Amino acid sequence: MKIFVPALLILAFALVALSAPDAPKYTQDGELTMPSDYREWIFLSSGLGMTYGPAAATARESALFDNVFVRPENYREFLKTGKWPNRSEFVLEIRSSKSHGSINEAGHYQTALSGLEAEVKDERGEWKFYDFPMVNGKPKANGKLLPATANCYSCHTRNTAVENTFVQFYPVLMEVAERMGTVKKDFVR
Repeated sequence: MKIFVPALLILAFALVALSAPDAPKYTQDGELTMPSDYREWIFLSSGLGMTYGPAAATARESALFDNVFVRPENYREFLKTGKWPNRSEFVLEIRSSKSHGSINEAGHYQTALSGLEAEVKDERGEWKFYDFPMVNGKPKANGKLLPATANCYSCHTRNTAVENTFVQFYPVLMEVAERMGTVKKDFVR
């Protein structure tokens, strides 16, 4: 009986761990491990050539595509509550673009990966940003935590529609936030 109870407790903890939703994973150094399956997550939106400063300062030959993905369980929770649960994780995939290639004569299509970033709402409800440096056209496996002085923190605090996220660029979720009353009171459209 003495061995049975601890074994039962270990089994119970293992089952809880297996049934728990996916959550961000970190290295011992606190770096965020790149989720290898992020392209299987919920695709929220894509922007082309979006800039948050004067366009002239960020002029490029080819506009960049921003693709945003969120963990499926985080998305489902947002649909129910209009809020992001702790341990929410977003991936921002940045891709180059081309306008002429194959049969395409106009418009733009996505090409090579140029960057990968993540935003995480940690277990305490604090939002953090990570950058996965590119090496030979591929992102490193672990993302470095950006310092609190990085522009992304102040920009997200000032300009996002819901919590620390740009829900205003995700039409389906903006409707949910408006219906649930979770749009920030000071949000300017």
